[in-house]
Amino acid sequence: METLGCKLNQAETESLARQLAQAGHRLVDSVAEADIYILNTCTVTQTADAKSRHLLRQAHRKNAKAFLVATGCYAQRVPEELQKLAGVQLVVGNHEKPALPFLLAEIACADGVCPVPGDVVSDESHLRTRAFIKIQDGCSKHCSYCIVPSVRGEEKSQPADLIIAEVKERIAAGVKEVVLTGTEVGAYNCDGIDLKGLLERVLAETDITRIRLSSLQPQEITPELIGLWRDPRLCPHFHVSLQSGSDTVLGRMRRLYATADYQKVVSLIRTTVPDVAITTDIIAGFAGETDVEFQESVNFCREMEFARIHVFSYSPRPGTEAAASQAQIADKIKKQRSQTLLALAEECALDFRQRFLGRIMPVLWEQQSDGVWSGHTGNYIKVYTRSDADLTNQLLSVGLTEIRGDGVWGEVKETATK
Repeated sequence: METLGCKLNQAETESLARQLAQAGHRLVDSVAEADIYILNTCTVTQTADAKSRHLLRQAHRKNAKAFLVATGCYAQRVPEELQKLAGVQLVVGNHEKPALPFLLAEIACADGVCPVPGDVVSDESHLRTRAFIKIQDGCSKHCSYCIVPSVRGEEKSQPADLIIAEVKERIAAGVKEVVLTGTEVGAYNCDGIDLKGLLERVLAETDITRIRLSSLQPQEITPELIGLWRDPRLCPHFHVSLQSGSDTVLGRMRRLYATADYQKVVSLIRTTVPDVAITTDIIAGFAGETDVEFQESVNFCREMEFARIHVFSYSPRPGTEAAASQAQIADKIKKQRSQTLLALAEECALDFRQRFLGRIMPVLWEQQSDGVWSGHTGNYIKVYTRSDADLTNQLLSVGLTEIRGDGVWGEVKETATK
């Protein structure tokens, strides 16, 4: 199974992986040894579409016998495009995604290799450190550039009892950190319980070690919500969508805030939450973006001192209002603007990491490669260390000593347990 796109897609892939394991399938590490290859696609940009097609073609080249399945947002938007690709035998949109385990069981049984529930125990160790839990889906905002409402539908939230039950299941499986995710997490509302109420219940009714939220929008952040971060189990990391640092561009995007609103929210978060990381998304070359507007965006991003900036080159999505604009920016200019923002993003990320050198911080260790372990602090700084001990899924105090690549090097200050 492979995933492109957002944390919601990651949450849905994890859920499918567990369901398939329970149904008797075994998750494997490479396409070459797979009987079934599932790609959870993204369609938020043209680049995401191209990556989806590339991965499916690549899977077919590596294993022509594998049963290829395309699901997710691209599969929802234009299934016929994916059905034309060599080797793709099943295309399932978002609305049918939950039924995928049953569809695969029917196909496998028709071929005489019906999996037996519980017959094969899947190695889920890679799912035990951080779990993505879907709390909400869909978006009703209809920003002028965004295809998401078309492929995800209107906002709908999961009942709090189901979410808490899933958190408890993940704790029982050894998970130390859960990421509560959705298309529009800040819009969570089910049976009168909003996001603040949901977080209060998760904190009160579970003993999960860490809780992390995926993306929020400025208008969804209140002093009451931020007040919950007095509990150290809530990670000091906020991904607050920006998209542009120019008020006129934000207006054309149909975003529901101005830069002044954004600035107030950032100030609120930093005043309330120590050591907080604020990360964001920014679009370069939106339809009609002038040189002046772009520079406003650059200046605002520099002023906000983000810990990380995800840069996207504007991609017209079929059927959206902005795609019909006659003021599209030339690809060459979009590329130049993206490069400018990427350089700023690297500068901001480095500045943020340097602030924590010399500090001792808890790190949740996740994986090891060639003897080097990697993990993350609560404020999402990537940390590396070398250790002969098994650090998998251990939350340990670590001294941050020097910048190393996209993260920092650390020295573990306590003994790892077996």
